[in-house]
Amino acid sequence: MNILAHIYLSGDNQDLMIGNFIADHLKGNAIKEYNGDILKGVMLHRFIDEYTDSHAVVKLSKQRLYKSIGKYAPVVSDVYFDHFLAIYWENYHPVPLEKFAENSYTFLHSKLEFLPERTQLMLPYLIKYNWLVAYKSFEGLQQVFNGMNKRATFVSNMDIAVIALKEDYELYEQEFHQFFPELQHAVSKFNY
Repeated sequence: MNILAHIYLSGDNQDLMIGNFIADHLKGNAIKEYNGDILKGVMLHRFIDEYTDSHAVVKLSKQRLYKSIGKYAPVVSDVYFDHFLAIYWENYHPVPLEKFAENSYTFLHSKLEFLPERTQLMLPYLIKYNWLVAYKSFEGLQQVFNGMNKRATFVSNMDIAVIALKEDYELYEQEFHQFFPELQHAVSKFNY
């Protein structure tokens, strides 16, 4: 799962959201700088990633993507699932996606001092290009993938990720609907 799902799966706990949001940018001993619900959010993020990466349905999505995307197939499939979460947002959250995104951006920006440097550098782009809402459209997805492609250290093929999504759209959509409720259930049982 990507940024939208991680924030959503934090529920109403804002400190948990911070930890869930920053986890990918915490390397080595940096995690020791955090405690309480922020640390729990980091652990939740890692649980979500591990659960997602080991799930049979997600493995199908990634295998299909390896043909066209290669090494970055797991990253692309995470973004695809955020796309479907955005598309079906009203089934998961009472607050409209646009308002949810705005509230999340405002809160995260107000907590810059808790964010690692890499996250602080990424946040303005997240806000400027409204990634959480951009996941909903093919044009927005293309912008997200273009940005990720620029930061990739290897040839990523993310520039063709939207084409790959369109080719097997119904399959990815079905896989999201099968997988995401199971992820929600696993998160509800996660023991910090």
